[in-house]
Amino acid sequence: MPASNRANRSAVLRVAVLADSDTRWKWGALTARRLAPEPGSAHLTGYLLRGRATPTARQLGEVGVQADRLTEVTCAEFLAELERERYDVVVLALVGGAVAAVLHGARALWPEPGARPVFVTGYVGVVYEKLADGLLLRHGADLVLANSRHDAKRFRAVYEGVGADADAVVETALPFLDGAPYSPVGDRTHRVVFAVQPSVPQSRADRSYLLRRAAEHARLHPEREVLVKLRSRPGEHTTHLEELPYQRLAQRLPDGLPANCRLVYGNMGEVLDATDLLVTVSSTAALESLHRGIPTAVLTDLGVRETLGNHHFLGSGCLASWTQLDAGLLPKGDPDWLAAQGVAPALDPAAAPGPDTAGGDAYAAARARLSELSELSGRDRLPPIAPYYTQATAPGYLPGILARHHLGPDGRPSPGALRPDKEESRLRRRLRAHLREAARGAYRHGVQRVAPAIRRLGEL
Repeated sequence: MPASNRANRSAVLRVAVLADSDTRWKWGALTARRLAPEPGSAHLTGYLLRGRATPTARQLGEVGVQADRLTEVTCAEFLAELERERYDVVVLALVGGAVAAVLHGARALWPEPGARPVFVTGYVGVVYEKLADGLLLRHGADLVLANSRHDAKRFRAVYEGVGADADAVVETALPFLDGAPYSPVGDRTHRVVFAVQPSVPQSRADRSYLLRRAAEHARLHPEREVLVKLRSRPGEHTTHLEELPYQRLAQRLPDGLPANCRLVYGNMGEVLDATDLLVTVSSTAALESLHRGIPTAVLTDLGVRETLGNHHFLGSGCLASWTQLDAGLLPKGDPDWLAAQGVAPALDPAAAPGPDTAGGDAYAAARARLSELSELSGRDRLPPIAPYYTQATAPGYLPGILARHHLGPDGRPSPGALRPDKEESRLRRRLRAHLREAARGAYRHGVQRVAPAIRRLGEL
């Protein structure tokens, strides 16, 4: 690498973030900034993976994280960008299969030791399902970030259990754990926020039940403001598919919503600024709330079950039902559980400046590891990516994952994956836009069984 490029590497960290949803974009972009050696020293180029959950401009604005440039791409187009542009770091904020596809594509680009980007991946929040599958799909990244000591231990155990290298696992923290510590106004609970989730729970009966209980809580406590915090508008998509939007369910409540209960959108951090009680089933918003010291309730009304994800909060001190909240319960997080989960309460900025948990630097180890790998890249000695899943270890699994992203068994784009015909691409984009609008219309008119099929057509 020329000396001028090495000097530029030390001055500005050139980072590419590839994300497939609004929440993963938030995680990826904020992670990239935390990995920079100095605040503001990361030049961030954003890429949105084209698919079901590609965020809209409204969703990106609500997330509130800007990039120097933002482009929508396919997996093959992103690999072509990596070959054309020079990046120091690539953050993959994707589902496991997409991470695996990019890693195999990168191995095809850099099959020998040399100068290449450092690949980083991780999870947006609570990891309560598909632990082994998701981790093994992510294996091969240079850094696999774990959001807590608890997660780091689990991640290493999975890799070591299959005989794979676990050195890439590095303990960090969720990059969006920030905001002012909770400071109650008086001794009353003024604002209750019910943070809903797109797919937890899934059934109409369960989702209607939770919404009804939120409305009943508002009626029981007319002095409280009860906000139902929504993730997306009907027709928009997030990390998880939402087939039964709460907006539609609210219209069908027999008595409607009381005057002190309403549906809201907005940046979660800003919503938490004025929250006195956060209620959810298993949303990552609970971790943000606990970090600030806000009373936080993880609902048990539908049971404590793996399918709901609330089992992750066993030992947290936060498990509670709407009935208990109606009676005045304000759960408080258990200090030992919070520490193990990397969610230690925020400290007074005057006493411990900086946004990192527990007043420390949660990303110091990741930056140190990144520096070592960047040095190897600068000397043309960074080893090629070595995923656990290969044609030898998973011959009946990996080819299908790569094919879904239009890559061949060797990780190279399939014929036609990079379409040179710009007019065809333009027409396909227009068709996708029309189909997405049709899906929104189907939701608006209550044709919810038709809408997902229309939306899937738009992904072809």
